[in-house]
Order: sequence, then structure tokens, then C-alpha cells
Amino acid sequence: MASSTTLAAAPAQRLPSAMRAAFYLCASGGTALLTLLVPPMLIVCGLLVAVFGAGLPMLPHAFAGLRRWSEFHRGLAARHLGVRVEVPDRPMPAGLRARLRHTFRDPMLPRRLGWVAVHIGPGLVAGLLALAALLGAPGAIANGSLWWLFPADEPSTLMGLPVTDWPTALLAGTAQAATGIALLLWGIPPLARLHARTTLRLLSPSKADLLAERVETLTETRAGAVDAHAAELRRIERDLHDGTQARLVALAMRLGLAERIMGKDPETAAELLREAQGGAEEAMTELRDVIRTIYPPILADRGLAGAASSLAARSVIPVRLNVADDLGTVPAAVESTAYFVIAESLTNAAKHAAATQILVNVARTPDDLTVQVIDDGVGGVDESRGSGVGGMRHRVAALDGTLTVTSPEGGPTGIEVALPCAS
Repeated sequence: MASSTTLAAAPAQRLPSAMRAAFYLCASGGTALLTLLVPPMLIVCGLLVAVFGAGLPMLPHAFAGLRRWSEFHRGLAARHLGVRVEVPDRPMPAGLRARLRHTFRDPMLPRRLGWVAVHIGPGLVAGLLALAALLGAPGAIANGSLWWLFPADEPSTLMGLPVTDWPTALLAGTAQAATGIALLLWGIPPLARLHARTTLRLLSPSKADLLAERVETLTETRAGAVDAHAAELRRIERDLHDGTQARLVALAMRLGLAERIMGKDPETAAELLREAQGGAEEAMTELRDVIRTIYPPILADRGLAGAASSLAARSVIPVRLNVADDLGTVPAAVESTAYFVIAESLTNAAKHAAATQILVNVARTPDDLTVQVIDDGVGGVDESRGSGVGGMRHRVAALDGTLTVTSPEGGPTGIEVALPCAS
């Protein structure tokens, strides 16, 4: 009895996953019909380029649309298999030449074109099979029950047999329903898994592509780091030349003049010495400010938690600061970058966001130090307008980190940074 109960329960246990598989294949079959439009559109763009040259600006946008369409299906396949995939962020650069170079140097372009052919052919067939499996049993029941409504010269058919009486309707209907259920329970799930795995295999970069993309990313980030470093050196030199050096020159001139007139006019010499002392104090203050921009001393004295608390206390906008209890050992470069991100974000919020409150979260995962700054301001951050985000992005990229900005019009603005610091 227990064995028969288990056998009876098996199809019921398979049904939810079988239905999900069938719906996935049906959705894929439906999108395969839409994908039929892709080859004609690409052919039209190619003809316009060859004949008139007018289609040249359209090519990058056409292939960008293909990329988004394929990534959508890659996400569907990943969700069906229960795996996680990361969608690469490849923003289109400005300028037609740069866009064309960006498009045709994309190593995934041949794979996407191959996926189009596979999705249209086998994908459409798999979708039709899934639809037949879903409608097999209900269609057999309805057809077997209503066979008598069909004209005698055009009877309904079940399992390829004409149905003209109830015994044929019952036997053929049962056989067709059982076939549909069997296909749904035992045929569609492996077919859906095969389709999803094929989609992921076609739309996932190979190891060589990943290595090439990694090298390209590192090249860009290192170039950005070099540029940021050069700009930082120029700023430090400018600050020292225009500020500290000028004060030291004035200090030396006052001391020299005071030495020459010490015997003739002691009062004037004393006044010059007092001015020189004030100038020396101002020069030391400016020098400390310059040093603080290189590596804030507070980081060495109080660590990142104390430095972030100091930034929050000095902010003109109320800041709610949450720092993890144990950040562990954080490299000095990572600490400095995190400090810079918090300081720059608070400054930007005070200057541009019209915010009334800021939330700062600092946490540690096994591999990353994460910093999150959220303000309730007006939003609409535009990196191209010198918002300071570009400088943060260069600093973060130099450490192989990631920076994500979310700032819709009307707010809020969120800046999230992940800096690798695994031991």
C-alpha cells in the first residue's frame, strides 16, 4: 500500500517543476517569434551601410539592442536553473568611431549572433512541444467529451484516429491525455534544462573572453589610476607652491630684514619677528592640510571608524553613521579610499543635494569593505558635470573596486562602494 501511495504521489510532486519548465519553454518559444525580426533588421542595417552609408550610426544601437535582448534571455535561463549570473556593464562611449570600435571589439558579438540562430530554431520547436504538453491532457478531455458535435464527414481525431463513438473517444482520449501528461512530467523538464544550459553556454563569455575583458578593465583602471595620481601630484605641487612655499619665502624675507635692522631699530625688528612667527604657524597649518589630503593622520590615529565619525561630526547635514563593530585589518590604501569616498559624498550632498539627512554605512565582508552613503536630497547626479563622482570612481577602480551610483530625479541619491581587501 505504501509503495502504491508513493508512486501516486510522484507525479504530483513533479507537477510544479514541470509546469515551471513548460512555462519557461513557452515563454522562450514566444520570444523566439520576436527574435525572427533580428536577422532582417541587421540585414537592413547592413544594406543601408553598404548602399548609402546612412545605417552606420544605427549599427551600434542595433547591436546594443541585441545585447540587451540576449542578456534578458540569459537572465531567464539562469533563474530557471537557479544560478546567479552577472550582467557585464559595458556603457556605450560617445562618438560614432568609438561606438563602432566598442561594438565590433565586443568578444560576445559572435556568440550572440549564434544564439539568435539557436533560439529561433530549437527554441521555437521546444516552445511548441511545451505548449502541446500543457494542452495535451485538457485538449484530449475536451475533444473526447465533445466528439459528437463534429460533423460525421469531418470527425474529431484523437491519437490520429477518427472518433465516431464513445468507446473510441474514451480509449483514444485516455491514451492522448496520458501521453500529454507523460510528456509534461518527464519530457519537458529535461528539455527546459537543456535549453537553459545551452542559452547560458552560448551567452556566457569563454575563459579567453573573460581574461581579455579582465586585461582591458585592468588597463583602463590602471590608466585612470595613473591619471588620478598625476592630477594629485599636480594639486599637491600647486598647493605647496602657491601657499606654503610663498609663506616660507615671506618668512625668510622677514627674518633677513629683522636681522639687518636689529641693531638700528629693535622695535621694528621685534614686529617683523612676530609677523614671521605668525607666518610660520600659518605655513605649518597649510602644510598639515596638504598632508591630510595625502593620507589623513586621523586614519592612523583612530582608524576608519574614528575618521568616519569625525567626518560625520563635521558635516553641516545631520549624519546617521553605522560602522561594523569589527572591520578587521584593512589595508591603508583601502582605508584612505573609503575615507575619501565618505568625505567627498558628504561634501557633494552639502553642496548640491539640498539634503536634510545622510545615512552612512560601513561594513566588512570576508572579501570586501563596503561603504554606502545615502542622502534624501533632490537626486539627479550627473558624472559628466563634475559632480566629484568621477574622482571617486577613479580612486575605487585603481584598487579594483566597484562604485555604483543610484540617483533618480527627485532623489534619493545612493553611492555604494565595494573595495577588495581579502587577506
